[in-house]
Amino acid sequence: MSFPAFNFDNIRKEPLGTVYVVDDDVDVRDSMRRLLESQGYRVEAYDSGEAFIAKYDPNAIAVLLLDQRMPGMTGTEVQDHLIARKATIPIIFMTGHGDVPMAVSTLKKGAADFMQKPPQIELLLPQISRLLSEAREQRVKSERQSLNEAMLSKLTPREQQVLERIVAGRLNKQIADDLGISIKTVEAHRASIMDKTNSGTVADLMRVVMSANKQI
Repeated sequence: MSFPAFNFDNIRKEPLGTVYVVDDDVDVRDSMRRLLESQGYRVEAYDSGEAFIAKYDPNAIAVLLLDQRMPGMTGTEVQDHLIARKATIPIIFMTGHGDVPMAVSTLKKGAADFMQKPPQIELLLPQISRLLSEAREQRVKSERQSLNEAMLSKLTPREQQVLERIVAGRLNKQIADDLGISIKTVEAHRASIMDKTNSGTVADLMRVVMSANKQI
């Protein structure tokens, strides 16, 4: 597969990441590898869906360029397998024989794009860059969520009760009345909550709760 001349200087090369190329055509794999490696991406190429699935790393910041029509597993079947595994890797389908119903079906199931071979470089490279950037942002968000969930899990049952009321905007006196405890005890619980969540202000605490998607 050959590509038309294109000004690569206009393509933003960050953020870098892994691009999986899955296609049974060796010429396609080699051409895509040369193109993507010239842009600084790490490329892993596979000649079948089965070979890709055996080596796929769900922890990688990556994009999948996936051929639709292959011997063995089709691209759609690979997509279904990844969905069943709850994999979030963005998929760009590539095909020389695609039709509208096929494209619509893959997109409805979450594919990021569907391109005819050979894909237009001026569309493909910016799309890969965007998808990798979004994947990196999602990773940061997921890690932050896990961290905040871990911090909230350290709260005692009583501190959870106090937190519920802080989030609801209740004042210390109101919280004390609600729980039948002294204001000083509320203040002590509040200080412990702030410490365990590394929060300097109530606004910081609210961000922790919201980031953790905690149902308070």
